[in-house]
Amino acid sequence: MLMRTDPFRQLDQLTQQLFGDGSGTWSKPAVIPMDAYRVGDEFVVDFDLPGVTPDAVELDVERNVLTVRAERRPKAEQPAEMQVRERPLGVFTRQLFLGDTLDAERIHASCDNGVLTLRIPVREQAKPRKIAIAHADTAPRQIDA
Repeated sequence: MLMRTDPFRQLDQLTQQLFGDGSGTWSKPAVIPMDAYRVGDEFVVDFDLPGVTPDAVELDVERNVLTVRAERRPKAEQPAEMQVRERPLGVFTRQLFLGDTLDAERIHASCDNGVLTLRIPVREQAKPRKIAIAHADTAPRQIDA
């Protein structure tokens, strides 16, 4: 399962919404919105990255920490006199702490319509399995573990 260990993330997001423009820098990147859910024997994580090309995304796994870093660059042709800028630019990042039940060696990543999707399989040792119970006067039977 995914583990969340940053209790101040929502406070940082609220502060950034109130006082900042949502843009991130390399020293203080903005947070990438995400959804995480389980489907069968894998966890799926969707990151919203509209306007970010796949070559501007970096994925790193070190120990059990998955880091997603992306950069949205300006699209306007230069020189341009910007009239309205509401879409945040800059660097965005998100870190996930992967539990021991997930297989960080077999993560599959794909990008479609501005959504980066990661599929993280559950380790074989963490999947439910049946255990046979032997009884002296009956044959072994299966129960769910």
